[in-house]
Amino acid sequence: MTYDPSLQSDSGTASPVRGWLSDLAIIFAIVVVATLGGLVTGGSSDPWYAELTKPALNPPDIAFGIVWPILYVLMAISAIIIRRTVRRFEWAGLSFSLFFLQLGMNLAWSTLFFFFHRPEWSLITLVALWLIVALMIVDFDRISRLAAVLLLPYLAWLSFAGYLNGAIVSLNP
Repeated sequence: MTYDPSLQSDSGTASPVRGWLSDLAIIFAIVVVATLGGLVTGGSSDPWYAELTKPALNPPDIAFGIVWPILYVLMAISAIIIRRTVRRFEWAGLSFSLFFLQLGMNLAWSTLFFFFHRPEWSLITLVALWLIVALMIVDFDRISRLAAVLLLPYLAWLSFAGYLNGAIVSLNP
Protein backbone atom coordinates (compact mmCIF):
# COMPACT_ATOMS: atom_id res chain seq x y z
CA MET A 1 0.00 0.00 0.00
CA THR A 2 1.31 3.45 -0.87
CA TYR A 3 0.65 6.76 0.80
CA ASP A 4 -2.45 8.59 -0.42
CA PRO A 5 -2.61 12.23 0.74
CA SER A 6 -6.33 12.35 -0.10
CA LEU A 7 -6.95 10.09 2.91
CA GLN A 8 -5.92 12.86 5.33
CA SER A 9 -8.69 13.62 7.81
CA ASP A 10 -7.72 17.31 7.86
CA SER A 11 -7.79 18.82 4.40
CA GLY A 12 -5.85 21.91 5.49
CA THR A 13 -2.18 22.28 4.86
CA ALA A 14 0.52 22.78 7.44
CA SER A 15 1.88 26.30 7.63
CA PRO A 16 5.37 26.82 6.21
CA VAL A 17 6.61 27.95 9.64
CA ARG A 18 5.20 24.87 11.32
CA GLY A 19 6.78 22.75 8.59
CA TRP A 20 10.22 24.27 9.13
CA LEU A 21 9.84 23.89 12.89
CA SER A 22 9.01 20.22 12.38
CA ASP A 23 12.08 19.77 10.19
CA LEU A 24 14.19 21.51 12.84
CA ALA A 25 12.73 19.20 15.52
CA ILE A 26 13.90 16.20 13.49
CA ILE A 27 17.37 17.66 13.08
CA PHE A 28 17.52 18.69 16.74
CA ALA A 29 16.58 15.19 17.92
CA ILE A 30 19.29 13.65 15.74
CA VAL A 31 21.90 16.15 16.92
CA VAL A 32 21.01 15.47 20.57
CA VAL A 33 21.29 11.70 20.08
CA ALA A 34 24.55 12.03 18.14
CA THR A 35 26.02 14.38 20.75
CA LEU A 36 24.99 12.29 23.75
CA GLY A 37 26.13 9.11 22.00
CA GLY A 38 29.46 10.75 21.24
CA LEU A 39 29.88 11.79 24.86
CA VAL A 40 29.60 8.19 26.11
CA THR A 41 31.66 6.71 23.28
CA GLY A 42 35.33 6.92 24.09
CA GLY A 43 36.68 4.54 21.45
CA SER A 44 40.28 3.52 21.98
CA SER A 45 40.75 6.29 24.55
CA ASP A 46 38.38 4.35 26.82
CA PRO A 47 40.60 1.89 28.73
CA TRP A 48 37.76 -0.65 29.00
CA TYR A 49 37.15 -0.63 25.24
CA ALA A 50 40.87 -0.61 24.42
CA GLU A 51 41.37 -3.80 26.45
CA LEU A 52 38.58 -5.75 24.73
CA THR A 53 39.47 -8.51 22.31
CA LYS A 54 37.92 -7.38 19.03
CA PRO A 55 36.97 -9.36 15.93
CA ALA A 56 39.15 -9.56 12.85
CA LEU A 57 36.97 -7.16 10.85
CA ASN A 58 36.90 -4.45 13.53
CA PRO A 59 37.44 -1.15 11.68
CA PRO A 60 39.74 1.58 13.00
CA ASP A 61 38.13 4.19 15.25
CA ILE A 62 38.25 6.78 12.47
CA ALA A 63 35.74 4.72 10.45
CA PHE A 64 33.08 5.21 13.11
CA GLY A 65 33.70 8.98 13.05
CA ILE A 66 33.12 8.97 9.31
CA VAL A 67 30.21 6.54 9.05
CA TRP A 68 27.97 7.81 11.85
CA PRO A 69 27.69 11.43 10.69
CA ILE A 70 26.77 10.20 7.21
CA LEU A 71 24.13 7.87 8.66
CA TYR A 72 22.68 10.66 10.82
CA VAL A 73 22.45 12.97 7.78
CA LEU A 74 20.69 10.22 5.80
CA MET A 75 18.27 9.67 8.72
CA ALA A 76 17.49 13.39 8.82
CA ILE A 77 16.93 13.65 5.07
CA SER A 78 14.76 10.54 5.11
CA ALA A 79 12.58 11.76 7.98
CA ILE A 80 12.28 15.23 6.48
CA ILE A 81 11.17 13.73 3.17
CA ILE A 82 8.45 11.84 5.04
CA ARG A 83 7.42 14.92 7.02
CA ARG A 84 7.26 17.07 3.91
CA THR A 85 5.34 14.42 1.99
CA VAL A 86 2.68 14.03 4.67
CA ARG A 87 2.99 17.69 5.79
CA ARG A 88 2.33 16.96 9.48
CA PHE A 89 3.87 14.59 12.03
CA GLU A 90 0.43 13.36 13.07
CA TRP A 91 -0.35 12.24 9.52
CA ALA A 92 2.47 9.74 9.73
CA GLY A 93 2.19 8.79 13.38
CA LEU A 94 3.58 5.28 13.01
CA SER A 95 6.47 6.48 10.84
CA PHE A 96 7.55 9.09 13.36
CA SER A 97 6.93 6.84 16.35
CA LEU A 98 9.34 4.33 14.81
CA PHE A 99 11.77 7.11 13.86
CA PHE A 100 11.98 8.59 17.36
CA LEU A 101 11.96 5.13 18.98
CA GLN A 102 14.97 4.09 16.89
CA LEU A 103 16.79 7.27 17.91
CA GLY A 104 16.20 6.38 21.56
CA MET A 105 17.34 2.80 20.99
CA ASN A 106 20.41 4.08 19.15
CA LEU A 107 21.36 6.17 22.19
CA ALA A 108 20.53 3.28 24.52
CA TRP A 109 22.95 1.02 22.63
CA SER A 110 25.83 3.51 23.01
CA THR A 111 25.06 4.02 26.69
CA LEU A 112 24.79 0.31 27.47
CA PHE A 113 27.93 -0.59 25.55
CA PHE A 114 30.31 2.27 26.29
CA PHE A 115 29.04 3.83 29.53
CA PHE A 116 27.81 0.75 31.40
CA HIS A 117 30.25 -1.67 29.70
CA ARG A 118 27.48 -4.20 29.05
CA PRO A 119 28.08 -5.60 25.55
CA GLU A 120 25.58 -8.42 26.10
CA TRP A 121 22.78 -5.97 26.95
CA SER A 122 23.78 -3.72 24.09
CA LEU A 123 23.59 -6.70 21.72
CA ILE A 124 19.99 -7.33 22.77
CA THR A 125 19.28 -3.63 22.28
CA LEU A 126 20.94 -3.75 18.87
CA VAL A 127 18.73 -6.61 17.73
CA ALA A 128 15.67 -4.62 18.79
CA LEU A 129 17.06 -1.51 17.07
CA TRP A 130 17.67 -3.47 13.86
CA LEU A 131 14.05 -4.70 13.90
CA ILE A 132 12.70 -1.21 14.54
CA VAL A 133 14.75 0.24 11.69
CA ALA A 134 13.60 -2.56 9.36
CA LEU A 135 9.98 -1.80 10.28
CA MET A 136 10.63 1.92 9.82
CA ILE A 137 12.01 1.30 6.33
CA VAL A 138 8.91 -0.71 5.39
CA ASP A 139 6.65 2.00 6.81
CA PHE A 140 8.60 4.85 5.16
CA ASP A 141 8.36 2.99 1.85
CA ARG A 142 4.56 3.38 1.97
CA ILE A 143 5.10 7.13 1.80
CA SER A 144 8.36 7.59 -0.09
CA ARG A 145 10.57 5.03 -1.75
CA LEU A 146 13.50 7.46 -1.62
CA ALA A 147 13.11 7.98 2.15
CA ALA A 148 13.14 4.21 2.65
CA VAL A 149 16.18 3.66 0.40
CA LEU A 150 18.14 6.35 2.26
CA LEU A 151 17.84 4.21 5.41
CA LEU A 152 19.32 1.05 3.85
CA PRO A 153 22.94 2.03 4.65
CA TYR A 154 21.87 2.46 8.29
CA LEU A 155 20.37 -1.03 8.36
CA ALA A 156 23.50 -2.42 6.71
CA TRP A 157 25.72 -0.68 9.28
CA LEU A 158 23.55 -2.00 12.12
CA SER A 159 24.00 -5.48 10.67
CA PHE A 160 27.78 -5.01 10.70
CA ALA A 161 27.56 -3.56 14.22
CA GLY A 162 25.67 -6.70 15.22
CA TYR A 163 28.58 -8.79 14.00
CA LEU A 164 31.05 -6.60 15.93
CA ASN A 165 28.97 -6.53 19.10
CA GLY A 166 28.27 -10.27 18.96
CA ALA A 167 31.93 -11.05 18.41
CA ILE A 168 32.93 -8.85 21.34
CA VAL A 169 30.44 -10.70 23.54
CA SER A 170 31.83 -14.08 22.46
CA LEU A 171 35.52 -13.07 22.56
CA ASN A 172 35.31 -11.43 25.99
CA PRO A 173 33.47 -13.83 28.30
